[in-house]
Amino acid sequence: MTKAQDSFTFTVGKLDAGMAILLGDRAHLIEFPSVLLPPGATTGSIVSIAVHQNVAQERKRDHEFWSLQEDILETFGSHSPENPQLEVRNVTQTSVTLEWPPIKLATAKLRSLDIYKNGQRLAAIPNALNNYSTKLSGLSVDTQYTFQLLLRTSAGTYPSNLIRVRTHTIADTSGISVCFANVTDSVLLENAKLALKEMRAKWSDKIQIDTTHFVCTTPAVTPSGAQPTGGVAAAPGAEYQRALQLSIPVVQPQWILACHSEKKMVPISGYYLGVTPPANAGYSQRPQSMSQASLPSSSAAHKNSASRQSLPVIRRSTPPSAAPQRPIDEEEDEEEQPPKPPLSDFKHKSSGTMDRNFKFPPSQTQAQAVPPVPSIPTQPPTPKPEPEAGSNRINEDEMTPVAVVVPSSVEVPPPPPVEKEIRKSFVESDDGEEEVGETVEIDLR
Repeated sequence: MTKAQDSFTFTVGKLDAGMAILLGDRAHLIEFPSVLLPPGATTGSIVSIAVHQNVAQERKRDHEFWSLQEDILETFGSHSPENPQLEVRNVTQTSVTLEWPPIKLATAKLRSLDIYKNGQRLAAIPNALNNYSTKLSGLSVDTQYTFQLLLRTSAGTYPSNLIRVRTHTIADTSGISVCFANVTDSVLLENAKLALKEMRAKWSDKIQIDTTHFVCTTPAVTPSGAQPTGGVAAAPGAEYQRALQLSIPVVQPQWILACHSEKKMVPISGYYLGVTPPANAGYSQRPQSMSQASLPSSSAAHKNSASRQSLPVIRRSTPPSAAPQRPIDEEEDEEEQPPKPPLSDFKHKSSGTMDRNFKFPPSQTQAQAVPPVPSIPTQPPTPKPEPEAGSNRINEDEMTPVAVVVPSSVEVPPPPPVEKEIRKSFVESDDGEEEVGETVEIDLR
């Protein structure tokens, strides 16, 4: 019997656990599923096994496979995610606001969207599919930074463009972004908007991500009250409450005018809502306040003049032109009418008489003997009058030279206390006891 080339003969050697051990002519041993054996085949049975190639099924399988690959390529391979385009929205002294268009993922899935500062990961953007901007605070003044977005998807990683930003200086006010609320004074509101326009700043009626200040004169949305919060008169408006939630400083319009006048960022501590703004004529735009600011204060001038009149030096010094010159060699006139400073300069006032022959100690004689100072700047000194023949003359040897003192530095000291004079006249003896010298009785009544 001739066998076909595609048929092989095997002897069933053993059947065990659904498997049949087949033995070939050349001692080939193979494991064959027992369910594929002909019915009734047992141990020792001889079976013929033929193997054929099914080409039609192979072609059908290949066609289905490549059709599926083309569908996958058309669906997922034609469009890929795009790199984000990062842009600068606003820059201030300590913050930078960045924005970008909606990210395009095509058929990929979003893994994360991260922001990088100076090459280091700063934070992840929350809700990246619906959030298209971010504000980075806590930066240094007048410092350069680099920022970049990194998009991670199931189709790969896509970085954005790298941008370089330098924060503003204190003198740069173009980064101010104001949200105006209820300003009762229309003139003040218009002046504030004109000042913002000249500073190249911007404003809006809604709070945005780059809003730096919330400006109003009352927290109510309208002068009669905020209807959206329940219709209560003078109730705070929705934008005012949102500003408080976002920690946006609420200031008065005078702060904008102050920044425009100073040409720099002015501290906001004196312009918070509810605080009386400082009176500064530099930013006042109303004619009445400008005129009041330019006029000097009469009360201040009166107070200044009063303080000048109360100075002891000015009260004691007399103009040289008005002071009559007296001969310095008339001892009797000086003793009878010694030069006395005004009584208002002394704290304690008292009246009395002094002995004619009494003389002060030598250390204070010169200060007491100084006559009124003659005119120095313009008027020539008046010649001394000749003393009369019958008057008592002081010897020239006993005269003390008089030093010229500038009128502004002349100070007439008060007469020394009597107790100090008596103490100076005490002389200690050799025995250690104090001896009282010559004393003078003075009636101070």
